[in-house]
Order: sequence, then C-alpha cells, then structure tokens
Amino acid sequence: MHAPEFVIKPRSHTVWEKQCVRLHCTVSGWPDPRVVWYKNNVTIDPMAHPGKYKLESSYNVHSLEINRCDFDDTAQYRVSAMNSKGELSSFASIVVKRFKGEVEEALPMPRHGLISEYGITFDTHIVDGFGVSFGREGETMSLGATVIISPNLARYQPEVQWYRDDVLLQPSKWCHMHWSGDKATLTLTHLNKEDEGLYTLRITTKSKYETYSAYVFVRDADAEVEGAPGAPLDVKCQDANKDYVIVTWKQPAVDGGSSILGYFVDRCEVGTTHWSQCNDTPIKFARFPVTGLVEGRSYTFRVRAVNKSGMSRPSRVSEVVAAMDPADRARMRGTSAPWTGQIIVTEEEPAEGVVPGKPKELEVTEATKNYVVLSWKPPGERGHEGIMYYVEKCVSGTDSWQRVNTEIPVKSPRFALFDLAEGKAYSFRVRCCNSAGVGEPSEATEATTVGDKLDIPSAPGRVVPTRNTDTSVVVSWEASRDAKELVGYYIEASIVGSNKFEPCNNKPVKGTRFICHGLVTGESYVFRVKALNAAGLSECSQESEAIEVKAAIASPTPPYGISVLECVRDSMVLAWKQPTFIGGADITGYFVDYREVINGVPGTWHEANVKAVSDRAYRVSDLKENRKYQFQVRAANMAGVGIPSLPSGTFVCEEWTIAVPGPPHDLQVTEVRANTLVLLYKPPVYQGRDPVNGFYIDIKEADAEEEAWRGVNEKAVLTNYMKIKTLKEGETYVFRVRAQNKAGVGKASEPTEPVLAETKPGTTEIVVDVDDDGVISMNFACSNLTPDSKFVWSKNYEEITDDTRITVATSGGKSKATFNMLAEDDIGIYSCAVTHTDGACSSYTLSAEELKKLLELSHDHKFPIIPLKTELAVELQEKGRIRFWLQAEKISANGKIEYVFNDNSLSQGEKYKMNFNKDTGVIEMIMESLLPEDEGTFTFQLQDGKATNQSSLVLIGDVFKGLQKESAFMRKEWHRKQGPHFVEYLSYEVTPECCVILKCKVGNIKKETVALWYKDGREVKGDEKLTFTEGVLNLEIAQISKKDAGVYEIVLKDDRGQDTSTLNLTEQGFRDLMNEVFSNIANSSTALKIQSTDEGIRLYSFVSYYNEALQVTWHHKDSAIAFTDRIKSGVVGEQLWLQITEPTEKDKGKYAIEFHDGKGGLKRTVELSGQGEATAEAAAIAERRCQYRVPFRTHLIMCDLVSLHQALNLTCNISGEPLPEVVWLKNEREIVSDGHYVMKLEAGKYASFTITTVNTTDSGKYSILVKNKYGTESADFTVSVFSPDIVIMTSLTLSLRIMIMTSLPLPLCNDYDITSSVSQ
Repeated sequence: MHAPEFVIKPRSHTVWEKQCVRLHCTVSGWPDPRVVWYKNNVTIDPMAHPGKYKLESSYNVHSLEINRCDFDDTAQYRVSAMNSKGELSSFASIVVKRFKGEVEEALPMPRHGLISEYGITFDTHIVDGFGVSFGREGETMSLGATVIISPNLARYQPEVQWYRDDVLLQPSKWCHMHWSGDKATLTLTHLNKEDEGLYTLRITTKSKYETYSAYVFVRDADAEVEGAPGAPLDVKCQDANKDYVIVTWKQPAVDGGSSILGYFVDRCEVGTTHWSQCNDTPIKFARFPVTGLVEGRSYTFRVRAVNKSGMSRPSRVSEVVAAMDPADRARMRGTSAPWTGQIIVTEEEPAEGVVPGKPKELEVTEATKNYVVLSWKPPGERGHEGIMYYVEKCVSGTDSWQRVNTEIPVKSPRFALFDLAEGKAYSFRVRCCNSAGVGEPSEATEATTVGDKLDIPSAPGRVVPTRNTDTSVVVSWEASRDAKELVGYYIEASIVGSNKFEPCNNKPVKGTRFICHGLVTGESYVFRVKALNAAGLSECSQESEAIEVKAAIASPTPPYGISVLECVRDSMVLAWKQPTFIGGADITGYFVDYREVINGVPGTWHEANVKAVSDRAYRVSDLKENRKYQFQVRAANMAGVGIPSLPSGTFVCEEWTIAVPGPPHDLQVTEVRANTLVLLYKPPVYQGRDPVNGFYIDIKEADAEEEAWRGVNEKAVLTNYMKIKTLKEGETYVFRVRAQNKAGVGKASEPTEPVLAETKPGTTEIVVDVDDDGVISMNFACSNLTPDSKFVWSKNYEEITDDTRITVATSGGKSKATFNMLAEDDIGIYSCAVTHTDGACSSYTLSAEELKKLLELSHDHKFPIIPLKTELAVELQEKGRIRFWLQAEKISANGKIEYVFNDNSLSQGEKYKMNFNKDTGVIEMIMESLLPEDEGTFTFQLQDGKATNQSSLVLIGDVFKGLQKESAFMRKEWHRKQGPHFVEYLSYEVTPECCVILKCKVGNIKKETVALWYKDGREVKGDEKLTFTEGVLNLEIAQISKKDAGVYEIVLKDDRGQDTSTLNLTEQGFRDLMNEVFSNIANSSTALKIQSTDEGIRLYSFVSYYNEALQVTWHHKDSAIAFTDRIKSGVVGEQLWLQITEPTEKDKGKYAIEFHDGKGGLKRTVELSGQGEATAEAAAIAERRCQYRVPFRTHLIMCDLVSLHQALNLTCNISGEPLPEVVWLKNEREIVSDGHYVMKLEAGKYASFTITTVNTTDSGKYSILVKNKYGTESADFTVSVFSPDIVIMTSLTLSLRIMIMTSLPLPLCNDYDITSSVSQ
C-alpha cells in the first residue's frame, strides 16, 4: 500500500474562446485513490452545470473536459488524489483568449474555412495504437495508430502532433511523420538512445483533443569490441564562441563489465567527413571545452567511451554549431553567403590608436582536475577594432605572473587552461590587445584550487518495486541526497539468483519513479538504481526486495445481466453474471442493493445484504407486495469492493403462480474445443407446481436472429450439465436452458456470452495412468498458470471435497488425482479446471467398461509379467547347431534367466552355450548336436524385479527325431561344403531347339578342381579343357533318343575332397525328359495349313525338330482318322502331313493334329470347307497337270552285273526362285556328307547323291527334299541291297508335287528325272 502519486500531471493550456479543452492526469496508489477536480479551490460538480464539464476515469487515467470555454473558465484548476495512505494535489492553469482579428504570434491561429466553430462537435478515438516497444541502436522503428474522427468530413484535417517526454517533435532526418487521413505514423529512421522515452500522439480537433502514449526502449547496439562500453548519448554544444565550445554528454548505462576509464571527444568540420580527436587522454568528466576552432566555421561533435576492453561505438553526432562570438552576431552588418560551412562576418572599419581597456567580470566558471575555464566580458574602451586576449596565471602566495597563451592570443572571452597541477591554488587575470598595444590586466580572480568541484552524486535511497502488469513493474526510490547538477537515474534489474543485472533504461530519467517493461511473467526480480551527473555515476543503491512479475490486483468490474429467478409476496430471488474482469484475484462475494421506483422515479438505494454472498443468486427479503423495485450488484475481492452494476430493469414484487418452472440460472461454458463444449447450469429456484424432471438446451449462432434458436436434445436430460458435440469449428454460439416439470416447459434462462468453437493452443487433456504398483491416477498439466491458479477436481461437475475415495496432489503445473480403492462407486465424469487461466479444463469419463480395463491393468502392474515378443522356439544354425531362443519385449539389465531341461537346471559349459542380449531382449541357448538323452522339455525362466515369466518347448517323439535328423544332415552338409561341392545338383534343361542339356552349379572350387562325367558307371569323355563359367557345368545331348537313356553322374574333386551328383534318366525319368522334348516340339509347330496337290489335298504343319518317338494323332471332326490308301499321313523332314487323295464332300470339316507330351498335349486345327482359295488352287493344279506331268522310270539292276562294292549314283534336276535348299534323307533322318555318302549341288539345279561303296546297311527309304520360302517338294525312293547271289533290286518311286502360287515363282522339279546308276 502506498500514497497517491501523479505519474502524469495535468498541463496548463491557453485556448480560444468557444473551444474545448481537456486536462488529464495519470494517478497511481494503493488502494485506488479517489480523484476530485477543483476550480479555484471549488469542487467541480458536472451535474450542477449540465453539458459544461465532463469527468472521466479509466484505468487510473482521469480527465476533466471543459466544453465551449469562455472568460469565466480562466482559472487555476487542481486535481486531488486521496486514499487511506494520504492525499496529493497537482495544479494547472487555463487561459481563455478572445479573437479580435489580431493574434499574437506566439498563439495558435484560429481555424477558418469549411469548418465553422459553431454547431459541430467532433468525437475522436485512437484505436489500434502502438504498445511498449523495444528497439536496438541502428534499427528503424515505426509507431502508428488508427484515428477515427466523427463526423467524417473529407476536407477537414485535424492537428497531428508527436511528443517525446512531453517535448514536441519536429520532422528531421531522425524522425519522419505521416498522416494518411485515418492513420498517424512516426518513423524513427536510425534509432539511438536519445530516441528512448515516452511517445505521445496528440490529435487535436476544434472540439477537443485525444492523446495516446507508450514507452519506447532503445538498447545498445552490439559492441564492436567484446566488453567495450555502450555509446555516450545526448551530445550537446554550449557556450559557443569564436574558437571555443563546451561539449557535454551523458554517460551510458552499460559499462561493458568494467569501469569506464574516460571519454574521447571528436569533431568534424561541416562539409567534410574527417573526424579529429580533440583530447589526447581520456577525460572522466562528462563535459569538455574544445578550443582551437576556426572562427566562422561550423562543426559537429561526437563522443566515445573507453574501458580496459576497448572503445565504444561513437555517440549520435551533435547539432551543428558555428564558431562565432555571440556579441558579434548583434553587430553583424552583412548576411551570410550561401551555405559553405562558413559564416562571413563584416566589421566596420576600426578606429586607429586606441589601446583596449581592462576586461570585466573575470571569473572561474568551471574547475576540474583536468582543466579550468575562465569567463569574462570585453572592456568598454576598445574602439571599433577587434580585440584579442592574453591569459595569465599565478600560483597562489606568489607575485609571479605567467602568460599562458604567449604565441596566439584568443579571440573569445572564454578560455580553458590545461596542464595545471592538481591540488595547487592559482589566480588568473586577462589582458586585452589590438594593433595599438596590450592593455592593463583585469582584476585577478580569487585563488582557485585545481580539482573536481562537482562531486559524484550519492547513491539513491530505498528502492521499492510495485506490481504493474504481467510484464512490467513500477520502481520507486528515494532521491540522492545533496546531489548537484543531477542528470538523472539508471535503473537495473536482475532475476533472483542470477546475479546478473541488466539496464531497464538506456536514457537517464529525472524522476524517482519508473516503469520497467519487458520483464518475464512469473519471474522474481530485484532492482537497484544509480544516479549520475557530469562527474560520473554514483554507487548502486541497495537492492530492492524481490517482487514477482504479475499483474497488480484491482477491484473487479461490475456484474451484469441481473434477472429474477423467483418472486413471492415479500421477496425476490435475483441472479446475475460474473464480472468480465475480476481484478486479478478471486471474487470473495457480492453485495446487492435495491431501491423502490414510485411513478417512474427511483428512490434511495438500500443495502440488501451486509455480509457478502458467494453465490451469484440472492433472495432479497422485506419487500412490499405489488411494489416496483430496481437492483444493483457489486463484486468484491481482496482489493476491495468494485463499483456497482448498472441498475436492473424494474421488477414488480408479486407472487408467481404459474405451473411450469422458472428459468435455470448460472450458466457456465467449459471444456471448449473445436467441435464440443460442456454447458453447466443450475436448476430453477421456482419449481412450479411439480418438481423439475428434465432440461432442454437451445443453441444458435451468436449473430443469428431470435428465430434461429434450436434445440440440442430431443429428450430432456436429468443432469445439470451436458456435453454439446454438434459445433462447427470457428463459429461463435450462444446457449440457453429451459426446465420442465409435469405441467410443461418453463421460461428460458438468460443466454450465455458468445463462445467461439476452437481448440486453443496448448490445450491438454486428462491422462489416466497406472504405475508399477498398480495405483490408478488421473493427471492434468497446465503450462499457462498464474501465481494464483489452482487445480479444482470435480466428479460429475461437483467439486470433490471428500478425500475418502480420491487423493489429490498438485506440484507446479501438474495435478494428480489418485483413486484410493477403485470400485463401481467411482463411475462418473471427472473433470479438472485451473482457475485464473483462459479456461484450462478437461474431463475424463470413467464408465463400467473403462473401470474393468483399469482394474485388469492394475492387477497386471501389481503382479507383473515380463512381456514376450516371441515364445521359446528352436532353429537350426550352421554346422547343424541347435538354437533355443525367445525375445522379451521389455526387460531391464538386472533381469535374470534360468535354463531348465526336464526340471533340471542347466549351466554354461561345453554342451550348452547361453547368451542374454540386454539391449534387444533376446535370450538363447545353443547346443552343438542332439543326442537321444536330449529328448524332453526345455524351459526358460525369466525374472526382472518382481516381474516373472517363463516359456517351454517340448521336443519328443517324431518332432525330436526329425529335428535330430535335420541337424545331422546340416552338419554333414557343412562338412561337404568345406571342399568343392554342388550348389545346385544335376538337372536337365530342354532348349527350344529340343537339345537336352545336363547342368549343375558348383561352388568353392579352385584351379586344381576337376569334374568327371559318367553314364551308367562309364566315364563320358567331355571337353579336354574344363571351364567353370559362373560355376555352372553342362553336358549337351544334341539329338536325344532311347540310346541316351541311363544314369548320369558327375564327380567334383580336388585335394580338399569330392562331391557327387546323380541324375536318373531311365524309365520314368527318361519318359519325363522325352515328354518335355515332345512339349517343345509341339509348341514349335506352325499353324495347320492346306495345300492342293496332283493327287488331292494335303494338310501340313512344320516343327523346329522332329523326333521319331513323337506320337501324333490326326483328327477329323474330333474323331481319330483311320488311315487307308486314300488317306495317309507321314513326315518329311520337319513337315508332318496328311494326304487326302481324290477328296469328296465327306472330307469336309475340321481337321486337327494332336501332339502327345504325356501331359495335356497340344492341338492345331484347320477347317476344310471346299470353297474359296482351296478350290481355285485345285482348279489351277488340274489345269497345269498335263503341262508338268513327268514320266518316271524304274531301273532294274541284276546282281551278276554288280558286286557289293559297287558305287550307286542318283541325280535330280531342280529349279525354283529363290534357289531351293536341298536335303537328302535316309529313313527320314538327314544324311550328313562324309566319305561314304557324297552329296553335291551343281549350277544351282543339278543335285546328286552318291554311295561310294554299297553294302547291306545302305538298304532303306531315301528322300530328296527341296524347299524355299514359298513351299517344299520331295521325292522318295527305296534302295534294297541283297546278297551277292541274289539280285540287287533298286526301285525308284518318284513322287512329283507342284505348288502353284499366284504371281510367285514356283519351287518345282521341272523335267524332274532321277537316274540311278551302278558303277562296277
């Protein structure tokens, strides 16, 4: 608590008659002061002068507005602030001027033009204003606010002014101002610490003015050298003369961590960019006389601070100053030339021969340990000639005068003496001189001892911090005692425990009170203050008491929404809504006042309750029936009782007799989310004729019409709460509740305030947890707590006060509600709300099903089981090792494992290798092999603290034997693979060309490794050079036949061992192989085609390869064909054909050739219809038959004419385009030319076949096959060789086939003649 203080005092005003004026001030104090305005010490009563005075108070800002001023308003006005700790007043004057046509230059001009001074009153509002701002040196900052002026007249422009620390700002290179018609902007182009201060925007209209203020803080830029001090500020030039100026500045708040050793002053002549240092050694005094200036030239100055770490950044440059004697300005005869940085002064012609007189009023104006400044006035007798001065000094106690400036006399009546001995006393005198000579000396000064005359101020007194907002604190202190030439104070703040102080202001403040902004909410700070003057900074004050940063407590705002819940003959029950602002502290109660209204005139207010009531409903008794009353309510907290609410509507005190219930009341909205919220309400006080048996909730959008109300629930709810789940995110809603009884539904409650459906950032929910001991708890956390926040737990939205079922513990921003013994009695809705927050709340529904789950989970935690990812399993590893393993889902490093076999504990040894990976939870036991005695049950038993588990695996009977056998096989395989071995065993592959390849894949081979092939135990000679291409060995069988059946074996060996692979190609194995060959042949067959011949029609298909073991069936109309002399089939080369001689109508239909491959086989079909191309082709053949008919001859050779060793030669003439290919066949197998058989083709048309030496094996069927891309022709003949005593008969059967193709050359045997000859 503290007495009132004026933060901002009212200012005096001079205004024109009929204008409006406003005095305003800002007052602080605790408790809140009562403010009264006086005019010439007479209390101002606005009610006594309606429309003349207007008093306003808002958030400690108080104002007095005087409308249409006249001469009687010229007076002294006083504002008085008083509370229980004391009273304080402040004064301001108002002077009212009358406009007579001539206005003094110093006064503002009256407004003329479009806006008349009569009849229009402007209402001004400043909105979207700028807040407390923080910047850094060198940055740009803009401050702006939107201004609303009504009425809005397009051509009317208000007066817009900006102030810093109550000093009017003018546009400059440092600040730019802009007015857009509705927004005022101030831009600080290059921040310096001089720009720090309280900025005020003032908007003045003809009627009145409005102001808006906020503080701007400017921090030091980062030092160029780490640890260097901040830059000095407020560099100014004083006492400027012809060659001399005094430069002053203010010390920075930041010293960089070490004391400032001094300052360097730099100067720059206007028009140049060169800076020169004025002092060789740093000076500690914040004032320095700069000499040696050139008369008539202009300069700017800057200052730099230095400590042991280095030099600071330079300060902002000073304003331009001209080196000129002030007295000369008055005697200037001319004007300055265009600006060049120099001032040209013209003097009158001086009189000659006049020696100047004595200088007058010589005194020591400033004395420090570094310099002494003398000041005097020019003599009266000096003529018109310019004079100069010589300065002389004398050590006190002697008569020895010494001229200081022997070589150069000074022109200014100011002079600074340096290099004086500190502690010594000196006297000084001055002589004038001109061209006529040197005048008499002035009177000597009193003895002056060299040393600092200005002392550093003492430390400020007691520092008291006071709460202000949640990011600022008001700091007050006692002024430094006996401080001379005080510049101001620096305030520093430190978070408790950090021992690191940071400046709160970087520009000294002159008062003893300052608001420190930019603090962290909830942190505790201590403060200290330093005073400063030109001599330096004082010691720090004592640290203040620690204070937590949070908003100051104030009395609550008025309640609102007063309504009647019940009315009887002599009393009424009222309800109201909670204030929108509770003042930062819980509301402790409410006070209700009432007054009677008679004939529309309200009476005197009376207290309805002396003791505060905590509920927002109260019965006002002792009323009179059928009388009218008004009510008002005030809220109270620890700060006091707030102002009363607005009077309610007028209510008649008459007993309610309606049958339906009255309205519910005290509606509250909680747990607001994007799509849901919970609405709480209290039942009506007036029940009606019957008890209330349910509630209906209504909803509508906040901006919708009254007709938009709609019900949320179709069936009445019995509870005093309801969760509404039909909201749309981003929409704003209002709600109301209606109660019902047997008589019907009653009047609706007052609607709630509008509620926005959104999930606020940082919203959390209740989390249910079961700890390791099985204890079940509900947990809720809140991150935006205030110091006064509390966690309130409720069941079914009624606060839990009994701790027999639930125990609540809160620490910091977390609260835990623990169930003491969870049971069915605990079923319900649990919620937790945090007071003094922006609605932080959540709920959790404990249903019967959820109760069952939690109890089961609690049991599992009390009697825990180590969870397993996998049960005990067995697998075989390399070398046939047996691995028993399982994986625990969660087990600590302290877990223990026991390995058991048939109830016997196993231990680490040669037979059993155990391992437990604590990172992955994998537990394993490895055995090299399984012996008969290892048949049984294996068990892993796990223990981790009090958690246990086990898993078993039974290996008996066939399961054990199978595993044992597989282990032995894998062990054998491992040994096999140590040498050369088969990766893939011997198998076969049939190529599309029906070539059979036996193949296998080998591994671990080397250069010396050999491979041997065997068939039926006999080695098969392979390639002489064995290669292992990609580890694959092949054996190719070109034309498979029955003689190739057998058992094939391959042996792989070297010095490391051998491996064998066998393939059985006998019986079924050979049949399977041949079936695959047959399948390839069938798949290679071409589509069945029809060809007309001399004898009739031929159907044929080609295959890529023909094997004599291939089984083929011809079908006609899906029935197998029975071959006769007229219908025959055969094979020529790769052509399979069916010949129909002299076809008839019965031969029409579908024909098919079926290939048998031991599986499904393959069919090729064709439709023979007797029409189309086949008929035309047959006609063409018949027409040409006579032309190409060739007789054939049969030669009979007698044995007694030919011996067995005779040669047989057969010749044939062929033709075709392109040139046909010639193949000779024996028994339908192609004959390869060698020494016994010789085949030739000469000139492309003479084919010959010769058996060089005929023997009995040459008997058989021979064929010649000629073919090109257009067709195939063949001729068959038979050779029979008999014993020497028997005739050798060679019979030749000639079969001539001619194929006619439209427009294409024919492959045919023209004049086909086969001649056989036997040579002796």
